[in-house]
Amino acid sequence: MELPDFHIPHAEKIEWMIETHGWAIEPVSARTDIDPPIAGYVYTIGYPEAFGFPEVVVFGLTPSAARGLFDMVADLLRAGTEIPVGVALTGLFDNDLRCLFAPIEPDVARELFVTAVAWRRGAPFAAVQLLWPDRNGFLPTEEGFDRRVVMAQPVVAVVD
Repeated sequence: MELPDFHIPHAEKIEWMIETHGWAIEPVSARTDIDPPIAGYVYTIGYPEAFGFPEVVVFGLTPSAARGLFDMVADLLRAGTEIPVGVALTGLFDNDLRCLFAPIEPDVARELFVTAVAWRRGAPFAAVQLLWPDRNGFLPTEEGFDRRVVMAQPVVAVVD
């Protein structure tokens, strides 16, 4: 008995996720072949269309952990919660740890969100980086942030 071929073109997988869930995620492997190296990251595709909220990228988390976060954010947005951009907030993470959805410049977003750019056929879109705290509650832009994990979560967004 011959097994069916489950190889589906990537664009069709993204389309299927968006049709099924309203949005998709795209994991990107770490790049250690460039200087400076860049940590692995995961981003959404379809958030602006589904929720009127920018696409979101998170660095340094596994795709399954990022998916859990993105699902939580999607549930909040679907329920009508307004999530501010550029303001540290509590409530998304346990123990009142803060996070920040920081805006990303369009040129940087185009470089990072390659599949989202292709899905939109080059049309512009807004994007934010979800900055998450270290074990002590510091965000990567703050004095006191654990320097041992700074490479895992580079700040590509604009933070005031």
